[in-house]
Amino acid sequence: MFTDQQKIGAMLSAIGLFFGFLGVLLFLDRGLLALGNILLVSGIFLILGFNKTLNFFGQRKKIRGTILFFLGIIVLLATRWTFVGMLVELFGFVNLFGDAFPIIISILRKLPIIGNILNHPIVNKVLQKADSGNELPF
Repeated sequence: MFTDQQKIGAMLSAIGLFFGFLGVLLFLDRGLLALGNILLVSGIFLILGFNKTLNFFGQRKKIRGTILFFLGIIVLLATRWTFVGMLVELFGFVNLFGDAFPIIISILRKLPIIGNILNHPIVNKVLQKADSGNELPF
């Protein structure tokens, strides 16, 4: 089903997301955020392969997200403006991977504890509003 390279890429991406989350929890720790970004991008590269990765990041409709995502990583690595870099990177991340959010939410709704939270009427209303208008409800 998956090659060994794709399994390693999935694990690198998961560890990268974990380090990014941990970096945010520890008040935007620059080292953890940088490590998380590097692991995430390398994991995506291993999952998709060289040509598909270039095609994904080079799509015409996703070019703004690509530029902002990598600009945020560069700002995070090269300057002391961690918060600004994270905001730019987060905006690029949402533009790049925003098409996958409804799929991720539908998978998360099937999980035991998270599914109960996401299926709560208030949370469900917010998620439906965000999904229908492709914009944040607040």
